[in-house]
Amino acid sequence: MEYIHNTEQFQFHNTVVALGKFDGMHKGHQLIFDELIQYKQLGYQAAVFSFDRPPLNMLKHKHMRVIYTTNEKIKLLARRGIDIYIEHPFTDEFSHLSPEDFVIKVLLEKTGMKVLVVGSGGREHAIVWKLSQSPKVDKIYCAPGNAGIGQLAELVNIGAMEFHKLIEFVKNEGIDFTVVGMDDPLVGGIVDAFEKEGLRIFGPRANAAIIEGSKAFSKELMRKYNIPTAEYGTFSDYDLAVEHVKNGNFPVVLKAAGLALGKGVLICNTLEEALEGLKEIMLDKKFGDSGNTVVIEEFLTGPEMSVLSFCDGKTIVPMVSAQDHKRAYDNDEGLNTGGMGTFSPSRVYTKELAEECMKTIYQPTVDALNEEGRTFKGIIFFGLMLTPKGMKVIEYNARFGDPETQVVLPRLKTDLMEIFEACVDGTLDKVDVQWEDNAAACVVMASGGYPVSYKKGYEITGLEDAEAMDNITVFHAGTALQDGKFVTNGGRVLGVTGVGENLDEAIKTAYEGVAKIDFKDKHFRKDIGIKKY
Repeated sequence: MEYIHNTEQFQFHNTVVALGKFDGMHKGHQLIFDELIQYKQLGYQAAVFSFDRPPLNMLKHKHMRVIYTTNEKIKLLARRGIDIYIEHPFTDEFSHLSPEDFVIKVLLEKTGMKVLVVGSGGREHAIVWKLSQSPKVDKIYCAPGNAGIGQLAELVNIGAMEFHKLIEFVKNEGIDFTVVGMDDPLVGGIVDAFEKEGLRIFGPRANAAIIEGSKAFSKELMRKYNIPTAEYGTFSDYDLAVEHVKNGNFPVVLKAAGLALGKGVLICNTLEEALEGLKEIMLDKKFGDSGNTVVIEEFLTGPEMSVLSFCDGKTIVPMVSAQDHKRAYDNDEGLNTGGMGTFSPSRVYTKELAEECMKTIYQPTVDALNEEGRTFKGIIFFGLMLTPKGMKVIEYNARFGDPETQVVLPRLKTDLMEIFEACVDGTLDKVDVQWEDNAAACVVMASGGYPVSYKKGYEITGLEDAEAMDNITVFHAGTALQDGKFVTNGGRVLGVTGVGENLDEAIKTAYEGVAKIDFKDKHFRKDIGIKKY
């Protein structure tokens, strides 16, 4: 057991603390210790915080006798399984601390966590940005990150799929908690690998992340448990898929069953387009092995919306709604992208629809996964469409959306770190998740030619001017530092988020921020949030 005394300069991480003098070690104290020890099963250290003298000795100028000496107390605490015993100096200055100052200065600032975020895009920048506001978090690392994230976190040159290297880094640096932003490592089993080593990590295990990793699986899950979705067929045989579309109706939707960076979806208005789409997906392998199996869906009509949700395996807490713009150009024209902009809240997602979705979609999905032995802890992203026949699930994702995260997290009032820990510990029902009564819009600034081909290395100017504006936050996606200057380093370069009292104000603010920023061949949609449905 570690004994900390005669100093106010100490730091510990991932620790549950019991407060008190604990002189007599009576049965009440022992019950507290038993409760403390239970948290060790969740990966925490157990600490007892006490004082170097009875407080009444100073406050009342009395001489209080102690029952146990310090050495005796240390032995008893160690025997009970306590990891750390702190005897904090009880000084005159300390005695005048308010309860609030005590919690912040003596507890939270001493127990600040080291957190690693895995990913490199705008979504991860938004997560890092929000975590940096948490009093629970002392230091943030990001692997591999980007230039913008590097302003808030220490960048780690390890790829998101290099699980062994990430685990080694976490152990060596004493990282308390890891957050995974990207889909590939989640589907690939990063959570399983970390948990095997006894490390705390936020995200679903591979057997639950399959709801995103396999569209075929997710569609079959929804059919089995009567979760409303489009009619569909799943095909691994090219000839059978061709026969199916020849006998079907149009428009029709083709989806590569595996991960495709949000781009493996084709809407085909004619048989000719459908046949060409099947060839691209299944024969030409446009989306790689993700296209080994194709899901062919009926075409649904209606406004789309995204609802991300926190989940601890049994309790699900939906976030505020958002709406994405997938197409590259105005008026929803051009190729699908990773997302060209988004806004929150959706204009059509009402309280009544939220209640309906909780009953027919959100909780049934959590229950279905549990029934299948695939308990989900992390973020469930519900891609929804309000059809003439009611709300239906378009797709699931097993992580934060990008760029939905960039408009949802700025509206979150509750400490994000507190929510993450509750999801991992299965205590989400005890957290009061609150949101600002406002709106947010994000406009993605992309490299010219995205999503097909584009050049990198162009200097970005005007960032400081944009970030100096009220209610503007610039999230970096594809950026790098070159000779001390920010340069373009990807298809989606920046996400400029504006916040306002309502959607119109938020959209106006976002575009005012965009106007401050410049780089060669920049491209952005000019109609983010304009649709009124």
